[in-house]
Amino acid sequence: MAHKNEFVNYLLDLLEPFGFITAKSMFGGYGIYRDELMFGLVADDTLYLKVDKSSVPEFKEAESEPFTYVKNGKPMKMSYWTAPPETLENQDSMLEWAEKAWAAALRAKRK
Repeated sequence: MAHKNEFVNYLLDLLEPFGFITAKSMFGGYGIYRDELMFGLVADDTLYLKVDKSSVPEFKEAESEPFTYVKNGKPMKMSYWTAPPETLENQDSMLEWAEKAWAAALRAKRK
């Protein structure tokens, strides 16, 4: 499904081998879903991937940053971190990191 946002369309193409991937508009950005479970977030043409306690160290090592927004004047961090830059240039890398995000989303769903 094509979107008005070229970056989102590019991501959907990159993620095509990963399964049934969709993007849904939300809060001025997009949620990236596989089989109706959100594992990615696009804000300001930046891809953020779902993390949890077990995957945060890998994202830190890749020098990723958490998605942060301001609520009542306070910065709030979400469990989504920037995708490492190489994921946007290399489909194999994208699929590897998407798998980590998908696994974190599945673990969060089970809780």
